[in-house]
Amino acid sequence: MPRYFIDTSDGDRSILDEEGIDLADDAAARLSALDALPDMARDVIPDGDERRLSVSVRNAEGEVIYHATLTLAGHWERDDRARAAMPDGSV
Repeated sequence: MPRYFIDTSDGDRSILDEEGIDLADDAAARLSALDALPDMARDVIPDGDERRLSVSVRNAEGEVIYHATLTLAGHWERDDRARAAMPDGSV
């Protein structure tokens, strides 16, 4: 089975997969990358309302064969709710 490397970025830091994983084919590597995005989102949601998460799949030769991005864009509809949600009362 071919080896694939799934690199991730949460907007603040990037992690280069140095170990890789053996998967059946490119389609399985794509699914593995897409499966990682919701887990990444759960980890960063407490840090704010705007975040761009991405994954890239490299094959054994180091060629990027797939890339996906998940964008989180949230905002309060009323400023008073935003102030109440922030520990220091700022918006």
